[in-house]
Amino acid sequence: MNRTNQTMHIREGVVLGLDKPVLFSGPCAVESYDICLEIGTKVKAWAEEHGFSYVFKASFDKANRTSSGSFRSIGMDKSLEVLQRVGNVLNIPLVTDIHESYQAAEVAEVVDVLQIPAFLCRQTDLLLAAGQTGKAVKIKRGQFMAPEDMQYAVSKVRSTGNENVCLTERGFSLGYHNLVVDMRGLPIMRQFAPVVFDITHSVQQPGGQGGSSGGQREFAPILARAAASTGIDGFFIETHPEPAKALSDGPNLIPLHRMGDFLKMLKEAWLLGRKYQDFQVE
Repeated sequence: MNRTNQTMHIREGVVLGLDKPVLFSGPCAVESYDICLEIGTKVKAWAEEHGFSYVFKASFDKANRTSSGSFRSIGMDKSLEVLQRVGNVLNIPLVTDIHESYQAAEVAEVVDVLQIPAFLCRQTDLLLAAGQTGKAVKIKRGQFMAPEDMQYAVSKVRSTGNENVCLTERGFSLGYHNLVVDMRGLPIMRQFAPVVFDITHSVQQPGGQGGSSGGQREFAPILARAAASTGIDGFFIETHPEPAKALSDGPNLIPLHRMGDFLKMLKEAWLLGRKYQDFQVE
């Protein structure tokens, strides 16, 4: 199976699809400047130590929470201000989700990568609006989408003249409250664009705790190593100093104090995967 030689340029020196993996990591949501800066500072240092390019991630709005009573945001303007401050202080690129077409242009003034949530990967107007900003676009594969069908989402973005697009795997729905990762999907999608593996949401249990989602973070290292061994281009990991107190997705988050060791393990698996990525039995 032939992989694409296409890349996604995020900013100078940070390119997805080359010989250095890109790490998209941070808290699930923007909770405060202090938490974002703490996470960004520590993860940046570990990323540099273990040979990852780093993009700080935090959502300015969690519009797809299970319950209307769950935390969504500290406010769009305040969240974007926090992101911008963190990016400037640490001199790192930023990624955040958008949920509505009208958000694309405003958010693109602050971040380097616009992320399309899995549930919205078929939304044509949203994909076009993201592409038209000229910023890199990161599309999560919907839990209901076949890997090969994600080429059409890529084509929608590229129809705007924007070639900087990648795909993200985060598992497919199997029954209720359960996600399964089909590792075959990673090389399939990699035919169309660079591929990122979302470690955090692949161990999520959507709606698994009644009014909120559960998770099985104990399986994160296993899935991470398996995905890394396919030789993909990057990884998405959400982390928090105290996952039990996180305002969103706590059961899935990697504890911040474990991130250094996690990245060391991940890089070793990725190097092995890259060594054998062209091995075939056809």
